[in-house]
Amino acid sequence: MLRIGLIKEGKVPADNRVALTPAQCKWLIKNFEDISIIVEPSADRCYTDEEYIQAGIRVSDDLSACNLLLGIKEVPISQLIPEKRYMFFSHTKKKQAYNRALMQQLVINKNTLIDYECLEHRDGQRIIGFGFFAGIVGAHNGIMAYGKRTGTFELGRVFHIKDYRNLIHTYFGLKLPSIKIAVTGSGRVAHGILEIMNLMDVQEVEPDEFLQKTFDYPVYVHLKGADLYQHKTTKKYSREDFHNHPQQYHCIFEPYCFEADILMNGVYWNEDIPRLFSMDTLKNPQFKMHTIADITDDRGGSVPCNIGDATMENPIYGVDKNTGEKTAPYTRNTVDMMAVGNLPNELPRDASRYFGEQLIKYVLDDIRKGGSPVIEVATILAEGKLTAPYQYLADYAAMD
Repeated sequence: MLRIGLIKEGKVPADNRVALTPAQCKWLIKNFEDISIIVEPSADRCYTDEEYIQAGIRVSDDLSACNLLLGIKEVPISQLIPEKRYMFFSHTKKKQAYNRALMQQLVINKNTLIDYECLEHRDGQRIIGFGFFAGIVGAHNGIMAYGKRTGTFELGRVFHIKDYRNLIHTYFGLKLPSIKIAVTGSGRVAHGILEIMNLMDVQEVEPDEFLQKTFDYPVYVHLKGADLYQHKTTKKYSREDFHNHPQQYHCIFEPYCFEADILMNGVYWNEDIPRLFSMDTLKNPQFKMHTIADITDDRGGSVPCNIGDATMENPIYGVDKNTGEKTAPYTRNTVDMMAVGNLPNELPRDASRYFGEQLIKYVLDDIRKGGSPVIEVATILAEGKLTAPYQYLADYAAMD
């Protein structure tokens, strides 16, 4: 019997997304006799407790009978229930220092942790995530920021709009100036960015055209692996080799810094992957990018002038091109940075519905049937012990 508990989000600032919507919960218990669901009460969730009750789902503070607890963001240490199996985005696989205490407590509690981020198809493509809606909101915010800087057009905030369908209607009649936009990445985030490019009638051009030509209408270039990285010796690109040995590659993005007005960044990054450009590039008088939407949002990562998270309420800050220091946005000699860690929260019901569909389609049935290789690889901890793929986290998970 799979007894699911939907936990309330405890991280601050509050996250209002959920792993399963009321309609999805209703569908699961209707179609599978061996699934039950309890929803922990929450005042912040984008779907109210009453909506779950109306769908026939039990709402209760008591999750003791559940054998799978589903959350979204990191669970606060004080809310962890010992010896329970959890699924959430733990942000620990890169040894993130800010979550080390969480990992240590999960070990002490003998918890099992299945991390959504680690659920992957055999080719390494992530199975589940909110990336598409992060791309939607991040691209919108990036275009909004450029409009504020230049005064050439105005866009409102996404979270003031009811849902994605209504957001689309706000683009009717929008006429963008003749800007050049560089879009990086090939995953869900990039797909969300491209959706907005198409809705805003921004035309795609090839990389050589983008770098060599001027246009009297807005254009974008979509840069993926071979457009961004090149082997230091062979001068070629192999996706598999790059993911196995990224330190043997260098980034060839820099020419776009001098042609693009806006960067929409959707590439995955870790410390071994070369950055798109350097802080010295930022100081170059020819650096043209006024606005950078770092949608994958790695502080000091692929976009080095990401110097920390902004908030949903105030998503844009400035970075002085010479000093690298944080400033007010839209000022002289600054680049405007959009770096927000919870972008899908601006469209929480749409994002939750999309996430739940992927969870049901690719994950929950495997768990219901007792597991699968995909679930095994995504299990960081099993009853408080690091599994084989994550032994590299031993020093991170150990108490000092």
